[in-house]
Amino acid sequence: MAIAAVSISPTGEGVSVSRFVAAALRVVREQQRVRYRLDPMFTTLEGEMGEVFELIQRMQEAVFAEGAARVGTVIKIDDRRDHPVAMEDKLRSVEEQLE
Repeated sequence: MAIAAVSISPTGEGVSVSRFVAAALRVVREQQRVRYRLDPMFTTLEGEMGEVFELIQRMQEAVFAEGAARVGTVIKIDDRRDHPVAMEDKLRSVEEQLE
């Protein structure tokens, strides 16, 4: 199971890019296999590596379909294979350290 943070941004489309983010997020919401969490700077995805990559590609294509001529995508992946970990587990671990 992989956890990936992805940020997909059009280049040259002005200051506000929320309509492009919304186009990418619609793709995420339409599928059922990859879990997600929207944050202010990234969308976090959780699922099998191949499904995550496929979803990211579809998200990027949605930004192009929204009218972007150039798109930059940043991906950070945590692919842990020794122990299954979910997004909530990672957060809980840090919160426990703060107590």
